[in-house]
This record gives sequence, C-alpha cells and structure tokens, in this order.
Amino acid sequence: MTKIFAFGIILLSLLNSNNGFTQDTLPVRGFCIGAPRPAEVDEFVKFIIQELAPRKVNVLILRIDFNYQFESHPELRDSSALTKEAIKKMVQACRQNQIRFIPQINLLGHQSWASKTTNLLRVYPQFDETPNVKMPEKYKWPNGDGLYCKSYCPLHPDIHPIVFALVDEICDVFESDAFHAGMDEVFYLGEDQCPRCSGKDKAELFAGEVNLIRNHLDLKNRQLWIWGDRLIDGKTTGIGMWEASMNNTYRAIDLIYKDITICDWHYERPDQTPAYFAMKGLSVITCPWRRAENAVKQTDDMFRFRAGATPVMKERYKGMMQTIWSGAGSFMDEFYGRKSDSKAGQNTQSNCFRALFDEIQKADKKL
Repeated sequence: MTKIFAFGIILLSLLNSNNGFTQDTLPVRGFCIGAPRPAEVDEFVKFIIQELAPRKVNVLILRIDFNYQFESHPELRDSSALTKEAIKKMVQACRQNQIRFIPQINLLGHQSWASKTTNLLRVYPQFDETPNVKMPEKYKWPNGDGLYCKSYCPLHPDIHPIVFALVDEICDVFESDAFHAGMDEVFYLGEDQCPRCSGKDKAELFAGEVNLIRNHLDLKNRQLWIWGDRLIDGKTTGIGMWEASMNNTYRAIDLIYKDITICDWHYERPDQTPAYFAMKGLSVITCPWRRAENAVKQTDDMFRFRAGATPVMKERYKGMMQTIWSGAGSFMDEFYGRKSDSKAGQNTQSNCFRALFDEIQKADKKL
C-alpha cells in the first residue's frame, strides 16, 4: 500500500503542475439528499425542475431508508412514509430532465442514530451485531462502548432475504438501474461477542457483504454504489477514523468487484484520494458537503485528474456529487432563505451546492 500511495503522490504532483489542462465535461453531476416528508414532495419536485435541472444535475440519490410504504415488509415502514404515488412524481420529474434517480438504504452500518435504534434492528433485534451494547438514554461521544452507530450482523442467516426484498422493491418503484447501499462509518464489524463473526477478518467480512449486495443487484442488471471511507487506510494516510478506516476494513478494496461506484466523501479537507480508487480499478465520484472552498478545489482536482490520466484511468474519474445531510425540507428552507444558522457562517450546504455547480458551469463555458 505504501508504494501505491507513493505512486499516487507522484501522479498528483504531475496533475497539479498541469495548469493548461484541456477541459471536458463531467459524466456525473450528482446531488444526494434525504427523502422529503409527504407534505414536502410537491415542493421538492419543483426543486428538481427549477434548481437541479438548470444546473445539469444528472444523478439524484435519495436517501429513502424506511421512508417508504414498503409492501414486502410493512413492519419496517416509518410512521409517515412516502407512498408509491409520491415517489412516482419524483420519478417523472427526473425522467423528464434526464436525471438518473437512485435510492439509498443504509446497509450494514448506520442501523442506529444517537439514542435511537432504527427500524431494522428495532423490529428484528436478533440481527444486531452488538446486542450487548445497550442504547443510552442520552447519547454522547466518545463513550465506553465505542458506540457511534449499530450494525447488523452480515453473517446472520435471516438478514438478507429481508434486506434484499426492500432493495428490490424500492429499486422497482424508483425505476432505477442502480442502488446506493451506504456502508459508511462501519465501526462495529467482526465483534468478539458475535457467535458468527468473532475471529473473522474484518476486511473479508466487509468485502463479503459488498460483493453479496453487488451480486444480488447484478441479477437485475443494477449497479452498486457505496461510500468509500471504509476502503481507505486511516492510519497510513492520516485521514483518521471518520473519513477512513482504523479497523482494517480498508484491505477490502482488493477484494471487491471493480464495477462498483465509489462515492468518495471528504468534508474538512479536499483530500485527493480519487487517484487511489482509480488506480485500484474503481469508478469514483468526489463528494463535498458544506465547505464551498473545498468543493471548488475538489472540482478543479477532478477536472485535472481526467485531463492528465490515461484513457483507461480517465473513465474511472466520474465526477462530483453534492451531499446534503438533512432532509429535503430542511435543506429547501435554508436554500430559499426561510431559515438560517448564524453559527454556520458561510459553511452551509446551500452555499457549497451553489459553489460546486458554479465551478462546473465555469468549466462548461470553456468547452
């Protein structure tokens, strides 16, 4: 791995010195956001038409999780879940504006948040990788259990029939040729207390789950997308435990299928890890969040990567995707100025969104 990163540094230095690179368009211009509540759907459809389409956004990832009236497993629905008719409104808006519409359900990790266990482990507690870790009444980090988010056990014999039923149903409703499985920030995996996972290699466990999901999707010619943080060595790179892995899952990068798309998120620094993923044979999309200056640098980097790469490597540098870590309603309130956070200053999701697509449009004008 040290040799690979050394080669990556050399490559990046060459790219960064190429100030006269040839512009081209980015294959992926993405936007990822939490699903709207039922009462927010109509306004979100307008947002797709009036804000995403004019910016030439061509991929919309909607974090749906359990916010849909699933028929396969109605016991897992949120209390105020979206109807099929609501989803179809968004499907139509995306189709009319040539936007690829992709659902996301968090798989493996993120099965809890703060003091709340989310629907899968709440209804099926037997799937919990760490049943010995009890949810606190008041969550704080750090804590003695190392609890960030719960995971399901990837080796439980009954988990995948349920999970895959949800995946198939939501992909059918979205009329999607791809699915985003999340799989970020997985801290609980291969725990000693788990009768199935104890003693297993964490990289092999992670890769096994990724490949199992990929193979299931492939049966219906669908593509798998995941976040990339668990595939980066947090210690060697110095990136750390949030945007990279400190529990050895990073070695899974050599064990997973190469037709998986990696969404490479870095929020505090514009770390140039797309070169690593591309050199490993994976398609990669860079994902900013709320720091506009980072989004601009990351966009410029993506154009340089594509301009300075071999034809084979160039095809793997897919583009950019703005990530929004709130629901659609909260984001639209901020975007349209109905609410603001005085503590955030300029570091807001809406400012980052505007800066990212302004930078892409500047490049478009040079074509």
